[in-house]
Amino acid sequence: MRNEKEFIEEIIGFAEKDKRIHIVGMEGSRVNENIIKDDFQDYDITFFVDDIKEFINQSDWVQVFGDIIMVQRPEDMELFDAVEKGYSYLIIYSDYIKLDLTLRNLEDLKDYLKEDSLRKILLSKNDFLITDFIPSDINYWISKPNERCYDDCCNEFWNLTSYIVKGLCRKEILYAIDHLHLLRQEILRMISWQIGINYGFNFSIGKNYKFINKYISNHLFNEILGTYKNSTYEDLWTSFRMCLQIFTEISNEVAYKLNYNYPNYEHNMKKYIEDMKNLYWKN
Repeated sequence: MRNEKEFIEEIIGFAEKDKRIHIVGMEGSRVNENIIKDDFQDYDITFFVDDIKEFINQSDWVQVFGDIIMVQRPEDMELFDAVEKGYSYLIIYSDYIKLDLTLRNLEDLKDYLKEDSLRKILLSKNDFLITDFIPSDINYWISKPNERCYDDCCNEFWNLTSYIVKGLCRKEILYAIDHLHLLRQEILRMISWQIGINYGFNFSIGKNYKFINKYISNHLFNEILGTYKNSTYEDLWTSFRMCLQIFTEISNEVAYKLNYNYPNYEHNMKKYIEDMKNLYWKN
């Protein structure tokens, strides 16, 4: 596998020779100095060009960076909606380098720099860019909640419990599992706020909360992992109860430390859960 220096040099070398490419930007985790680099990281690259269509009409040009074993073009798909601006190629090469390459029009440059603080300019031709742009992960720092956001998280969590109970009592296991996943996201959000309170709101715990275990106890992390057991209805009920316990403890602590009102959803919805289980759950 080519190393980062080698691959970036190939990207820049190609762009330097192509007069249609004016600026090359890089985004994502490889720009973030706080992330340890490894071979699983994508190369998130953006070419700013005069006319995107010129590249799209020559679909094989991306093979210049190696033999392709997998490619996806989100903007050409019907089943899934594209999430990025411009036109993208998500490519895996034969040496397993993964390149997420996006084409954008040159007039999008200002928006590009505003959209995300994790941006780095690799190449700028003809003085198109102010050169003092410094990449930062500030856009990904834990966000301190105001009281309304705190209440919204609690509201969403306890409202979701009704869907899980419905799925369990109806014996619709996939429905219940899906909503348990949504429920767990609110637990992780609340824990991130607890981490911010304890360590400061000036750093990131990673995409999908992937570094959360570095800031919480092993006991709590193992409890969270325990909520992923869902292959049987009994496992689901156990995981569900654990979710209720974790969220109740953490949300109470966050409310106390931020001096926010603790909402009354818990009392009402725990009663609802037990009543519906007693009425409709049958082993």
